[in-house]
Amino acid sequence: MTAVPSVSLSVNGRSYTVACGAGEEERLQRLAGYIDQKATKLAADLGQIGEARLMLLAGLLVADELASAFEEIARLKKTADGQSGAADALGRELDLVAQRVEAIAARLEQA
Repeated sequence: MTAVPSVSLSVNGRSYTVACGAGEEERLQRLAGYIDQKATKLAADLGQIGEARLMLLAGLLVADELASAFEEIARLKKTADGQSGAADALGRELDLVAQRVEAIAARLEQA
């Protein structure tokens, strides 16, 4: 039987061991670091609100960022479909999205 890889993650001062696919350990650590940043800021801003509520709020903040990115992608697709001849405008829009994605990636790298 093949052993399933696992990684130890730390969020809000607590350690969690999570099973993962081979080679996914570093990515999971970066993602957990990003969630930890959100949870740490929330804990500093809101005080003791309970671990479950803190994790819920951190998850909601991350989900909101993801939803905004999906909405931006959908908007760009709609723009591209409606203005197939406007390559310059689409190029500028894609540059803006690329900048947003790079900013999110930079925050993940700092985690």
